[in-house]
Amino acid sequence: MWKNALVSPDATLAEAIRIIDQTGLQIALVTDREGRLLGTLTDGDVRRALLALQSLHEPVKQFMNRQPCCIDEHQSRDEAVCLMKSRRLRQIPVLDGRSRVVDLEIDNALFTPFQLDNWVVIMAGGQGRRLKALTQSCPKPLLKVGRKALLEVIIESLSGQGFKQFYISVNYRADMVMKHFGDGSPWGVKIEYLQENQPLGTAGALGLLPGRPTLPLLLVNGDILTSISFNRLLEHHQQRNHTATVCIKEQIHQIPYGVVNFQGGRLTGIVEKPEQSIFVNAGIYVLNPEVIDHIRRDSYCDIPALLQTLLKERENVGVFPIREYWLDIGRVDDFQKANEDYAVVFE
Repeated sequence: MWKNALVSPDATLAEAIRIIDQTGLQIALVTDREGRLLGTLTDGDVRRALLALQSLHEPVKQFMNRQPCCIDEHQSRDEAVCLMKSRRLRQIPVLDGRSRVVDLEIDNALFTPFQLDNWVVIMAGGQGRRLKALTQSCPKPLLKVGRKALLEVIIESLSGQGFKQFYISVNYRADMVMKHFGDGSPWGVKIEYLQENQPLGTAGALGLLPGRPTLPLLLVNGDILTSISFNRLLEHHQQRNHTATVCIKEQIHQIPYGVVNFQGGRLTGIVEKPEQSIFVNAGIYVLNPEVIDHIRRDSYCDIPALLQTLLKERENVGVFPIREYWLDIGRVDDFQKANEDYAVVFE
């Protein structure tokens, strides 16, 4: 299986990402023609490249770790496990005397399902005004994407990654949402509801939680379709000691005109229909338990205001770039695209 993770140093970053995703090993092994290890590329390396606004068409050799931790082929599995634990690694390449890759030692936890005790709060109380033609008689969380309700797809994705305790904020047509999902037992999870008597904003429902969580909490908008690894998001949050982590997604827009550059009344150049790259808020967050203390019960609060409060208090607020599939279903054309993409991404 590790042989499928081998890439050339001249392979593009996009090609390496496909290999990382296809193998599930969370690593690409960069080798020369003789199989000698030149470096490694992990999921973390990819996300750092995205934050640096690097092109996916650039070669892997620009982003790889040129001094990865490795072991000799004569070392035991126990030695490899000890080294992975001490270095907090998931994989270690195994090399022969000529630095050629002959195996890849893998942390068993990489493929072993385990239960996470972190709470998940899904914000599903909005009226879906931009989808009014579709949501007059059906709340947005119950709109069908593929063969399943949108919120069902979200819950199954999270459940499959080990999350079991869910809180769903409801308001618009709350009775329909609660009847559909019940206590969550058909999905092997526990669901409780945060009932908003009035709209409380994108963070206000956190004030309705039955208590303060003991672990970082995952907050997800109920109209997001994504294949993100929530486990890696939590790891990223904890390893960097963030108080809050905001998921971001790169969006590229092409300006449909020639952009004119000038200085002091003199033309300095024209760029025809350039592309502009920006990062947008992806509607997925990790919040430490103490963040909940900033939200009063039954008080309106939006996420941007909450994050601004944390920044004013000089808290460590970080970002996590999403490189996986992500779609915010806010408009009718987004909903249509979600149905087109569902079979390709989720089945």
